[in-house]
Amino acid sequence: MSLRCDNAARRGPFGSAILLICLIASPAFAAGRGVSFRAEDGRTINALVFEPSQRPASAVVLVPMLGRPKDDWDTVGQRLADANILALAIDLPGVSEPGDSKILGAWSADVRASVSYLLTRPDVRAGSVGIAGASLGASFAALAAASLPAVHSLALISPSLDYRGVRIEAAMKQYGGRPALLVASSHDPYAARTVRELAKDPPGTRETRISETTAHGTMLLARDPDLVRALVEWFQATLR
Repeated sequence: MSLRCDNAARRGPFGSAILLICLIASPAFAAGRGVSFRAEDGRTINALVFEPSQRPASAVVLVPMLGRPKDDWDTVGQRLADANILALAIDLPGVSEPGDSKILGAWSADVRASVSYLLTRPDVRAGSVGIAGASLGASFAALAAASLPAVHSLALISPSLDYRGVRIEAAMKQYGGRPALLVASSHDPYAARTVRELAKDPPGTRETRISETTAHGTMLLARDPDLVRALVEWFQATLR
């Protein structure tokens, strides 16, 4: 328990304050639990699940940036669990681009498999599943959500209209009137422009958040704690 708290203190936005919270927290305040399930192609997907105390509950898949681990979502995952939302943080299939946009785009299948896994869990409410993704993970979140009617809410952190040939405009149109939260830093021009473009004449609710913090993807969440709170509140409001 204390070792996990030390790690959280080093990487958390609140410094030593996080260490103090960890020292006085109950055993329920713990890192995510490791789980595994099958991808569509038969591979094993390893993930961390953050389980709320009250279940059945809403659930959210958390998709990381390229080259970053699922552990980047630790703070968000625990905050969601504290808000009685189950969180499932996954790794991407690879740590570097495969060099082919079709292969890269197909990585979104792991996000679909993650939603399917959540729907098999008796502690997840079937009508209350969302996805949050950061950077390239936001592209995969959009692609997966578009093809899955079971996804009722979406959050894109530092999204890109076109990430090395992986485009999301059509996916967001297919996603339709379901709600989406769009987040970027004002110092991240392409992500900020993507947010503005996706918020134009939407078919449904599109809430935007532009941060003045200089960062991208999950690093933006780590450096701007207000965005973490906004993300949790978003899923509380849109997954019921």
